[in-house]
Amino acid sequence: MNMQVRQETKPDVRTSRRISNLRTGLEGLGQLGKDLDALERLLVQLAQVTGKHTAKTVERLRKDVAGFEPTITVLGQVKSGKTTLVNAMAGWSDLLPSDVNPWTSVVTSLHLKPASRPAETGASFQFMTEDNWDRLLNQGGRIGEMASRAGAESELAKIGEQIEKVRAKAQKRLGKKFDLLLGETHNYGYFDKNLLERYIVLGDDFGEEDSEQGRFADILSSADLTLNCDTVPVPLCLRDTPGVNDTFMMREQVTIQALRSSKICVVVLSAGQALTSVDMGLIRLISNLKSRNVLIFVNRIDELPDPANQVPEIEASIRQTLHNKQGPEDAEILFGSAYWANKALSGNIEGMPKVASKALFEWAEVALEPHQGTLGPQEMVWELSGMGHLYRALSERVIEEQGQQLLQKTANAALTVATSELAAGAVQIGAKQANGAPLSTYDALKAFKDIADFHQKAFAEELDAAVSEYHTRADRSHAKFIDRALRSLLSHLENYGKDIVWDYDPVGLRMLLRTAYSAFAAKVRGLSQARYEAAMTDVAMLYANTFGSAVEGIQMAPPSLPDLPAPIALGQTIALDFNDGWWISWWNRIRGFNAFSKRFQNLIARETEDFMTQSKDIQSALVRDVAQTSLREFFEQHSDILQDISAAPQSQEIESLFRTGEEGQKRTQLEQLTTELEALLAATTAQSGGTTI
Repeated sequence: MNMQVRQETKPDVRTSRRISNLRTGLEGLGQLGKDLDALERLLVQLAQVTGKHTAKTVERLRKDVAGFEPTITVLGQVKSGKTTLVNAMAGWSDLLPSDVNPWTSVVTSLHLKPASRPAETGASFQFMTEDNWDRLLNQGGRIGEMASRAGAESELAKIGEQIEKVRAKAQKRLGKKFDLLLGETHNYGYFDKNLLERYIVLGDDFGEEDSEQGRFADILSSADLTLNCDTVPVPLCLRDTPGVNDTFMMREQVTIQALRSSKICVVVLSAGQALTSVDMGLIRLISNLKSRNVLIFVNRIDELPDPANQVPEIEASIRQTLHNKQGPEDAEILFGSAYWANKALSGNIEGMPKVASKALFEWAEVALEPHQGTLGPQEMVWELSGMGHLYRALSERVIEEQGQQLLQKTANAALTVATSELAAGAVQIGAKQANGAPLSTYDALKAFKDIADFHQKAFAEELDAAVSEYHTRADRSHAKFIDRALRSLLSHLENYGKDIVWDYDPVGLRMLLRTAYSAFAAKVRGLSQARYEAAMTDVAMLYANTFGSAVEGIQMAPPSLPDLPAPIALGQTIALDFNDGWWISWWNRIRGFNAFSKRFQNLIARETEDFMTQSKDIQSALVRDVAQTSLREFFEQHSDILQDISAAPQSQEIESLFRTGEEGQKRTQLEQLTTELEALLAATTAQSGGTTI
């Protein structure tokens, strides 16, 4: 794929007015940012006093810290206020245009960089490929194939007409450039409103082919925007997803991919119509995430005539629906107004409609804390918008789910490197005193390779067995679902005939597969913990057997298992989720009740084929990769450590060199770094999980 790069410079986007309490709720992230900065400083210093092999490990650790960027995915139907909320979260009024093209499945990722970690402001726009168009035009992709099998060709034809219209408009607008742009990337060293409108805003049919608004929107695939933001203490990625109002949810796969790469999601609902039928699809998608990682932000309370009394009623209704639909019942529900927040940011709070002003005053009576009564008007509106509560909830989850894990894992790994460097000196002194000859690395490295090969092979076999067991259970659940659905259909036909549309909720299949996956994930966690600890013990024994008491100070921790990926695919649409009467069309093509059984089984088997592939093969592959990567990185790190310990230089005055001169200074630095890393680790977690050989 060719890449077109455009580099231009322009001042960063700036909001028209700043208010003093934009950081409210971000205090916890402030401490996390300080800890990350401290850890990165220690890693830079450690890299200067390590051996050439372990320097690679330290550099990888430093990149992990520098690349820390929690992603928050914002979901919601079209016009729920997602983009307006993202603007408020970023602290930039009208930063992103709210009228995003609903036909290009664009995910806009806004990368916010704090003042302590500035980055070059810029924008990157990725265009669709010819394959993307072919996939859309070939019966609307997977959803279209499903619709065709189900007999919903009329709805499919409408989608096809819309897609053809979009492509024709883009070709007319872009002319010969249309084919040249497919698969390309445009990079800019800035972005502003005009640039964004050119790329990601749906343009109207102005009748002018050279119109700039919406010029590229019809063929855009994704947009990444980067800017410095002095309100956020750590890098954050706010991902604005396309709405999900499509008849056949053609953007569903885009949303699933966005959720897979994000641990935290914010579901935006409209207070006036919270949890519509469209929102049910969102609940299904998030139902397999941890409740703790789901935040529901009920937006547009500025449109409520009586927010003080209506908010509790809306929350109770949402809770009941989550319970009835097997959604994340314990998800935190927040209420607010992105409109109010952006009014505060723009400094135009006097220009609100009467309904919004009335709602603001009524909400203030029940939502403002006593100490907030002294705030200025702008700051007060900002608090009432709910942004402080949203920030606080997000901060807690970023720290718990990602920040603490990164700090603990990295500090433990760095501590192992630092103490191994100290041990290298002790090994060389011991070797000189014992026989005056350098240690041979051959036997130690060969034994280490044997240990690594053994554990990685054994772990792969254990995971194979766990995956096989999971697949068997999933297939059994699938067969049971088809059997139950068939019985339900035949019973329906016997009692009502085909004049009344049969309806069958596939929630049973989702629940069976969720249970199977939960058992599989628990199995993998148990296998991983046992294998990681066994691998650490064997490596520790190798150090002791090879180098003796000289390596007793090396501090080791077993590999840490990251959170296993949530089974997002279990929420994807299958044909039975649609209640639009397409079964009648299918029935009319079948002659006789006896034909129903086999054909129905084949239909459901074909329809759920992709669903099962996503839930079984792809999901288990993701889990395997996470588990095996941790073990592989553990062995890579200790291979470097072993080589550096074994290859430390010999000298006739080795012991005195370690007490004075350059080596003495290095040892002093390592001891200081060890102390600081231990202090950082102790402050981050009560138990480091480490052990000392």
